[in-house]
Amino acid sequence: MSLVFRIEVKRLTDEEFFEEEVATILLVDEEGNEHLFELISELEIEGQCYKVLVPLDDEILEEGEKGEEEEVEVVILKVTQDENGDEILCDIDDDEEWEKVADAWQELMESEEIW
Repeated sequence: MSLVFRIEVKRLTDEEFFEEEVATILLVDEEGNEHLFELISELEIEGQCYKVLVPLDDEILEEGEKGEEEEVEVVILKVTQDENGDEILCDIDDDEEWEKVADAWQELMESEEIW
C-alpha cells in the first residue's frame, strides 16, 4: 500500500545531486528489476520501525517542471530481519497496522517540514 501527496519538485543539477547527502536505497522486485528510492524518513510505531521512501526512477525525475506541484508516490515499508539477522524491507500486509502507520506519517507531514 502507498500514499500519494503533493510536493514541490526540486530539480538538481548533476553536481548538486552528488553534493547533497541523499540516503538512497536500491530495491529489487520479484522480477529482478532494480528500483532506486530516496529515504526521506523513518518511523517507529509500537516498537516497530518503518522506512518512508520516494521513488527516484528516471520517469518521475523527468516529469514536471521546477516549482510545479505534482503527485509523488510515497512508499512505506516495514523493517524486519531475515534468518541471518540482516535488515530487510517488507510490505505492510495487515490493514490495521497500515492504518496506524499511514496516520503516523500523515501527522508527521502536517507537523514538520520534511521536504
